Amino acid sequence: MALVIKNNSNWLQVQRYWELLRVLVMRNLKVRYRGSLLGVYWSLLNPLIMTGLYSAIFGTTFASYYGNSILNYILAAFTGLVVINFFSSSTSQALSSVVGNGALLNKIRLPVSVFPVSMVAANIFQFAVGAFPLLVIITFVNSKSIINVLALFFPCLALALVSTGVGFLVSALYVFFRDLPYFYELVVFVLWVSSPVFYPAAIVPPQVKPFLVLNPLSPIIESLRQITISGNLPDLSLIWGGLLGGIIMLSLGWVCFQLWRHQFMDLL
Repeated sequence: MALVIKNNSNWLQVQRYWELLRVLVMRNLKVRYRGSLLGVYWSLLNPLIMTGLYSAIFGTTFASYYGNSILNYILAAFTGLVVINFFSSSTSQALSSVVGNGALLNKIRLPVSVFPVSMVAANIFQFAVGAFPLLVIITFVNSKSIINVLALFFPCLALALVSTGVGFLVSALYVFFRDLPYFYELVVFVLWVSSPVFYPAAIVPPQVKPFLVLNPLSPIIESLRQITISGNLPDLSLIWGGLLGGIIMLSLGWVCFQLWRHQFMDLL
């Protein structure tokens, strides 16, 4: 009997968390795009514009690394920009989510973790209706394979895991260090430069490559490019590398968030 009551209690907590997450995601999207003409599709406009800019500057130079095709370089730049833009926007918004809702947390008992998760979830929704359908079309045109289309889910899942883990970490740190946003801008810039966004990974010097392994976004970008552009079957080593990095980052962020959570209320 006690076990049944406990299971029912756990299920009610999951339902409550899910409902709260849904409300927060809807609130985030409405506030973000209130009065906007394009709405969530503004998130797609930035990588498209930047892709055009990179292609005009670097397209001829780097096309040789993509089968001497400028079109392939355009697609490669787009996939890299989609990943880095999603990560940057998700984690930057998650960073201030706990502190920004401090007044609410002081009035109502709520699961604190739902706030950074809601920021990442809002960006996942944007991605799902914006960039992802375009990636599906590109993949199917290049590969003619439903396997490749289905495989797109895995690097996207890895990206969501990495972003959520980093979101947990930075949102917790911001409670203690209020000048964190200035430092985090530098961190995002370093990740952007060290990720093969607008350049092929093949040009990276061998002595530098071991350091780039520490970047969890690199295998995600490479896996997404391999699935969408190559036309070959998905490379499982790249997929597993991206997922492993995502699981590690999510675990690290969650553990740190839970360890520091009991100190939040004294500082909010």
